[in-house]
Amino acid sequence: MSMNDRARQFLPFDALKGLREALRIKEYEHERIQKGDLSEDIINKISNTLMNIDKKKIYEVKYYSNGHNLFIKGNIKLNSVNQFIIVNETKILFDNLLDIRIVE
Repeated sequence: MSMNDRARQFLPFDALKGLREALRIKEYEHERIQKGDLSEDIINKISNTLMNIDKKKIYEVKYYSNGHNLFIKGNIKLNSVNQFIIVNETKILFDNLLDIRIVE
C-alpha cells in the first residue's frame, strides 16, 4: 500500500452528515437574547450622534438583530424620513440601535 493510500484511511469521516451544522444552528438559536430597554442618556447620545453624522468618518455601531447584539464598522448613510441607517449595505432601524461611536 502506498503512503498516500495509507494516509487516506485516517481522513476524518462524518458518519452523521449535517449534524455539526444542525448543532451550530441550535447553539445560535439558544444564545438569543431579548432586546433590553435603553436609558435616556444612551438614547440622547445616539440621537445626538445621528444628528451630527459625518459621511467621511468611520463609525462603530452596536445594534440588535434577530436575538443578538451585533457590531458593524463603516460609513453611515442616514435616512431620517424612514428612520434607518445603512452601514456597509446593512440596513438598521433606529429602534434597533444600541450604541454609535466614532472610530476614525
